[in-house]
Amino acid sequence: MVARSNDIRRGAPVTAPATRYAELARQLTGIGAVKRDLARLLPADCPPGSAAVLTVLDRHGEMRLGRLSEFLAVDISVTSRHVAHTADRGWITRDTDPGDARCRILRLTPAGRTLLTELGTRHTTVLEKALADWSDADLDHLNILLARLRSSFTLPDS
Repeated sequence: MVARSNDIRRGAPVTAPATRYAELARQLTGIGAVKRDLARLLPADCPPGSAAVLTVLDRHGEMRLGRLSEFLAVDISVTSRHVAHTADRGWITRDTDPGDARCRILRLTPAGRTLLTELGTRHTTVLEKALADWSDADLDHLNILLARLRSSFTLPDS
């Protein structure tokens, strides 16, 4: 017998490995829906790609466009459009790279940091409301497992 999603939520074990991975694939699709719901919280002038640019620069510091494109895992032309959008709004600067004048170094501006703080507050508030009935232990466990899942897909730097 194959366990259904409802059984998984109630903690019923799924025994067949293929079933486990199929259920995981379904759950990850559901996480995509959660991400889309969270993206709806973004201001109209800050699409998800722009928010991703700001987040990467905040986490990893200033960098060139090519490196940002690697972090975002999208084509450099797509990254360039996101960068132009964020720069046009004053959330980042594109300064000449002192080591190579043909390149630009991307940096967050104070306005970009302010926007990131606002976005973080919005997301945290929604998550707190949606997960209010979760225990601290369940939230900690989810964070650990999501970090582990993410690291399982992280390719080593070459």
